[in-house]
Amino acid sequence: MSSFDIPETMQAWVLGNADELTLVEKPVPRPGSAEVLVRIDAVAICATDLEIISEGTPALIEGGLPFNKNFTPGHEYMGTIIELGPTVDEYAVGDRIAVEIHAGCGRCERCRMGMYTSCLNYGANYGEYDKGHRANGYTTDGAFTQYAVNHINTLVRVPDSISDEVATLIVTAGTAMYGLDVLGGLVAGQSLVVTGAGPIGLLGVAVGKALGANPVILTDIVDERLAIGQKLGADHTINAAQEPVIEAVHRIIGDRGANFVLECSGATNAVNEAIKIVSRGGRVCLSAFAHEPVSVDTKHIVANNIYLYGIRGEGRSAVRRAAALMAQDRFDASLIHTHTFPLSELPTGLRYAREKIDGAIKVVIKNQE
Repeated sequence: MSSFDIPETMQAWVLGNADELTLVEKPVPRPGSAEVLVRIDAVAICATDLEIISEGTPALIEGGLPFNKNFTPGHEYMGTIIELGPTVDEYAVGDRIAVEIHAGCGRCERCRMGMYTSCLNYGANYGEYDKGHRANGYTTDGAFTQYAVNHINTLVRVPDSISDEVATLIVTAGTAMYGLDVLGGLVAGQSLVVTGAGPIGLLGVAVGKALGANPVILTDIVDERLAIGQKLGADHTINAAQEPVIEAVHRIIGDRGANFVLECSGATNAVNEAIKIVSRGGRVCLSAFAHEPVSVDTKHIVANNIYLYGIRGEGRSAVRRAAALMAQDRFDASLIHTHTFPLSELPTGLRYAREKIDGAIKVVIKNQE
């Protein structure tokens, strides 16, 4: 068995006021029962990280916003197991792993149903009021640091054929897989429209195509991202800034509309557009946070028996299935990895991700030891 020297302290970025990150020394956490200590080798920056750092939500630390609570954000990471907690025999020291974000409490109704990303004890993990829920980077310390503790239920093995940078995208692909799961899972031969060519949308195209969806249509307003979508399997692309999306979808697949829509843009008009794209009796999954309340045409939804779903994160062990597709080279997730920075330059990486500098899509932070 491999062995690793485990230091007493580690470098970690902590959130002060909004948009204020400071690099500090923190104690290295130690694993408890059914937990492992992970040396974080790489972490990708997610749009939700940017939202947490600027606005606080959807993070929930000690029952409130995460500001000035010694909290470390970051949640899309991979690494190497360097210590096993008591009773752990499912993994070995030295294993490369990616992680799911959420470890539910395991005791509430939703967790018992396997819906651990909808844990009814979300955020109940502080002080004497600790019901076991964990969501690294949301309700507990995240990955903009060097080490983290994870429950074994959140671990996914990473084969040597997948680089550290690409392995951070397994979680993103898992979110896309979860969206397709709630749409029905059996998408082979069904038409799929993906709206928004961000990381989840682009990997939604890739996963949908790998599962046999046909045709797969991608919409966005940036031609460069649409071109990447084509490389990942989109049969058709629509630039929403240049032609009306609803009319374009009907032109491609007919007036009855699409079987499924995976909405990944969070745009103000996205829901109303999605329900006009999908067929009667069709299904729409919302996987992006909107930045403001929107009006929705519920009359159209009801009259056309349209099913509308919202997902949070990467439930139903979807990350494991996405990892299997990536291990089989069913699609090239490296196409959305655009930039890499060391941990010491996290603020620069966040700026690239926020401002989409130099065409940034997925910015990865690598730990340099």
